[in-house]
Amino acid sequence: MELFRTTNIDWLGKKWYFLGFSLIFSVAGILSMVFWHGIPKGVDFKGGTQIRVSFTQTPNVDHIRKAMDQAGVHDVPIQTISDTAGRPSNDVIIVLPESTASDTAHDQGRTQVESSLNENYHDSTFTIQQVDIVGPTAGKQLTHQAWLATIYSLIGMLVYLWFRFELIYGVAAVVAVFHDTLITVGAFSLTNREITLTVIAAILTLIGYSMNDTIVVFDRIRENLATNRREALSDVVNRSINQTLSRTVISSGLTFLTVLSLYLFGGEVLHGFSFALVIGILIGTYSSIAVAAPMLVAYQDWRAKRGKTTNLPAARKATLPAAKR
Repeated sequence: MELFRTTNIDWLGKKWYFLGFSLIFSVAGILSMVFWHGIPKGVDFKGGTQIRVSFTQTPNVDHIRKAMDQAGVHDVPIQTISDTAGRPSNDVIIVLPESTASDTAHDQGRTQVESSLNENYHDSTFTIQQVDIVGPTAGKQLTHQAWLATIYSLIGMLVYLWFRFELIYGVAAVVAVFHDTLITVGAFSLTNREITLTVIAAILTLIGYSMNDTIVVFDRIRENLATNRREALSDVVNRSINQTLSRTVISSGLTFLTVLSLYLFGGEVLHGFSFALVIGILIGTYSSIAVAAPMLVAYQDWRAKRGKTTNLPAARKATLPAAKR
């Protein structure tokens, strides 16, 4: 199936628009992480107690928060849970601060919640379904491991592309993936959404997805370079992107519709995971065209200005026919 057969879009001619778009969202995310919301961490990373409570009727979140205040636990995040149809259910998740997750006070959080709810509700109207406790030490270890997983994945991809293509291909792909990750994490900071282990799993997934999409474009560039050695690299890159555009739109479009449905109808628990994939797939598809591929041309132009040769075959200048000189 092919959607676009005669596409001839000058992608590289729009590189400054792409650069402006990337800078706006990247800088906005960095400013939010540094000055505004920081990187919002979930219980998995900052430690704490997460308690899931089921009520017989739809609970009033404000009423529950007042009950927590009366028990001496203030500013408690309370998250409502949606059912499979996306409608609010009778379950809520109460997140208590890190101090309740110490090794000597594992039951303190549950006791606080039970006592405060007992004072405001009858025993038969609620049931504590699940209690998850993460200590501060475990949270720091998970944070460290999450950073290592992301860094090692980028290094591994760089080495693979260096071996499979050339170093500049690997550098361009890793820069594009870093760009995707930065904008995705920045989106979480701008919207003040917590980053949990499932979000890290989504980020690692989008790293692989974006890299795969970039490799498809790079492979077509390499094929075209092998058959058009005397053509300018910018023309080869433009044609390669246009040739793979149909595959990119079909593959990314179907995946995007899937994760969008997961975000809209998957319930509150999956919102962080699906939100990361929605943002990541959009930015990952964009970066393959607007970040990774133009870097090859920018690298060649940089070397040409310095009077150096490049390993890319298209670095040779095209020779015009005598009649057109």
